[in-house]
Amino acid sequence: MLPTPLHLVNEGLAFLMELAGLALLAWWGWSTGQNTVLRILLAVGAPALAATAWGLFAAPKATFTVPLAAVLVVKALFFGSAAAALYSLGRTRPALVFAAVAVVNTALAELDRHHRR
Repeated sequence: MLPTPLHLVNEGLAFLMELAGLALLAWWGWSTGQNTVLRILLAVGAPALAATAWGLFAAPKATFTVPLAAVLVVKALFFGSAAAALYSLGRTRPALVFAAVAVVNTALAELDRHHRR
């Protein structure tokens, strides 16, 4: 179990990573679109789809209770898509850092939740 201050920092970081993931997907969508309509659709649609999946299956108060493996798949798809979006924008190192931080943060959070039950 993480000490309370580290638990709070890790939970805060998780929230910031989620927001950053949504922003990265929006940035990717805007940069990828060939015209204004497509840019808007992708910039709004990609994060909306990701947020919907997160809210349904991965959020602390998710709509559906699914096994931990399914939660981790949704989180991997979410953070992996955000890292891939950043990579496709030509930001290789930041994409790798984002992915690494997401993996460590998620692992710590899940281990901590398991020990707090």
